[in-house]
Amino acid sequence: MSRASDRALEITPEILLRAYAAGIFPMAEDADDPSLFWVEPRERGIIPLDSFHIPKRLARTLRSDRFEVKIDQDFDAVIEGCAAPGPDREKTWISRRIRELYGELFDTGYCHTVEVYELGRLVGGLYGVRLRSAFFGESMFHVERDASKVALAYLVARLRRGGFTLLDTQFVTPHLAQFGAVEIPRRTYKQMLRTAMELDAVWDVWPPNVSVSGAEVLAALSEPMVA
Repeated sequence: MSRASDRALEITPEILLRAYAAGIFPMAEDADDPSLFWVEPRERGIIPLDSFHIPKRLARTLRSDRFEVKIDQDFDAVIEGCAAPGPDREKTWISRRIRELYGELFDTGYCHTVEVYELGRLVGGLYGVRLRSAFFGESMFHVERDASKVALAYLVARLRRGGFTLLDTQFVTPHLAQFGAVEIPRRTYKQMLRTAMELDAVWDVWPPNVSVSGAEVLAALSEPMVA
């Protein structure tokens, strides 16, 4: 993994978008670290959009419509959930500066959230950056079983319907591997990224205020991808 400090360069939302287009992204050592460093993994995690795997249990959960899913409604709550300690992490890399930067990207339409609610309470979700036909996943969380999985399924369905070509997960975790996430060499990733930066895609294939059922999501995941 390549790393470089930001101390000589103030990171702005504009610089952040250029960095994503070049294949790098920022992180902080922990929540209290005021500085950021650039990361460019030698092996990059992606989820191939044409081979996303839905486990049978998750398919049943989607069909049940147990959860309500909303898009781009509460960025602050989602990033707070992603930054909270969990069973698989004692500390977070989501610092105050990270929150500020991605909040600005959210306000300008480049950062998006997928939010999962149960009986009106936010129980899971994810956020990431959209640029041309690429979506760069940043973080996800859940406080109820399957909530983050539902968020991911809704995200992939939207990306497939919208003609996206790249879903970047940065790294591959056991959680992501069950959905088909793989590691690819940096050179291969850069080729995919260049293609994604040459193509447009549509985020609002379903308007943010329209409720999409789990059955619709499963249908979108089984359809041929938009060329």
